[in-house]
Amino acid sequence: MIIPHRSCGILLHITSLPSKYGIGDLGPEAYKYADQLEAAGQRYWQILPLNPTETGMGNSPYSSHSAFAGNPLLLSPEMLVEDGLLEKKDLKHDYSFPDDKVDYEAATLFKKEIWLKAYLNYESQKPKALKKEFDAFLEEHRDWIIDYSYFVVFKEHYSEKSWVEWDKDIRTRKESAMLKLAEEQALKIEQQQFLQFLFYRQWNNLKAYCEQKDIHFIGDMPFYVSHDSADVWANPQYFKLDKDERPSAVSGVPPDFFSETGQLWGTPVYHWKNLAKHNYDWWLRRINHNLQLFSLLRLDHFRAFSAYWEVPSGEETAINGKWVKSPGHELLTLIKQHHPEMPIIAEDLGEIDQPVRDLIKAFDLPGMLVLLFAFESNEYAFESSFLPHNHTQNSVVYTGTHDNATVKAWFKDAKAADRKMFSNYVHQEVTQDNVHEVMLQLAYSSVSQLAIVPVQDVLGLGHEGIMNKPSTSNGNWQWRLQKNQFNAKLVKWLRQQADTYGRVVDQRLKGLS
Repeated sequence: MIIPHRSCGILLHITSLPSKYGIGDLGPEAYKYADQLEAAGQRYWQILPLNPTETGMGNSPYSSHSAFAGNPLLLSPEMLVEDGLLEKKDLKHDYSFPDDKVDYEAATLFKKEIWLKAYLNYESQKPKALKKEFDAFLEEHRDWIIDYSYFVVFKEHYSEKSWVEWDKDIRTRKESAMLKLAEEQALKIEQQQFLQFLFYRQWNNLKAYCEQKDIHFIGDMPFYVSHDSADVWANPQYFKLDKDERPSAVSGVPPDFFSETGQLWGTPVYHWKNLAKHNYDWWLRRINHNLQLFSLLRLDHFRAFSAYWEVPSGEETAINGKWVKSPGHELLTLIKQHHPEMPIIAEDLGEIDQPVRDLIKAFDLPGMLVLLFAFESNEYAFESSFLPHNHTQNSVVYTGTHDNATVKAWFKDAKAADRKMFSNYVHQEVTQDNVHEVMLQLAYSSVSQLAIVPVQDVLGLGHEGIMNKPSTSNGNWQWRLQKNQFNAKLVKWLRQQADTYGRVVDQRLKGLS
């Protein structure tokens, strides 16, 4: 069991933190939030993927042009001032940023301005200590940072076109052509590398601060990567591409609870035979990279480690796909050789069959139990694995996830029979006012070793708190925690619940000593 003590945590992505600059970041509010987590008896802070996002992809953290790079939008301007790379006057701006949602477009415009200032200040001063750190970072991350920085700068050079539309010699990575263009764009390439250095520097500082408080990050890793990415451009042999280097088959999921036509994600699927020839080296580097960033790693769409839904390229929906087996057992075996403790959570939601369950059992991985899925009244209702009386210890219980409605929104829209089932189950009248508190208590009282609650459910938000609506492309990933919304009263209440249900690690251990 990878979770050593009965404990709890909160799900809140970095973009959702308060800030003055249009998007949450790794600055002062992140540290304040860590202090609040400690006071609230929380041991885990779960976030979404940290990779760069793109407006053209709906700003989804699950669609990125790199599986290794960090999102520079999360850089804290205040921390750049502390590092001497900016002055306070550089943070003055004329933008009108909203407090309640992320303004990706305005935040990007503003931050590009200060990124350039910070880099030019570094370039002109070249402080010895910082340069030494930067050089060490480039050496440590040399297996991805060169390809990533080339990709970003070359993409800008080619007017943001997909890499399959670049000049042939650059598209096919002819070394002499790449080096020539890289030399012409040397300062821009170094700037991209410097931004990554700054991102990982700020991230590691926040992580160290949290770990001093015994707060640990749970990260999230998508199964697939975008076709228009540094990863596919640098490793086309590891993906199913046609003669024009476009996807010959794409990813998705079959029709399900969220969509009658399934979900067509459109990312290329893996060429597993070629990956196997190289002992899955790219996958192992990716896993190792993530486990350096996080204490626990949630593998999104875990069922694809058993079999994945492959759709022929050109289809308009995911209906005409097919299940294709994947070498998940071999891959997980290699991961275990590198990480014997297997600090992995399996996102085992959706259409799960026995082979997926067998794979999870073979590696003793905790799966996910979502309480919002528990109360569907039918003749088999009490057999549901999501109901607390069927929970197992080696699992992570959630009230809901970033892909679900909030508890209050779910309750408002639920069938009368489902609401009645919920009230009967907890032996009390559940109302629109108390449903989020009752659901949190149900999660905390579960035998599951770890309970995670989205901060929106702690706050008792309704539809306005939804982070993402699957199968929709607009208006997602924007929700933000407003300053002082997660207040001392809520922190105290959360701590009381954690104490009541034995999820505060230090208190329990003191009682055993």
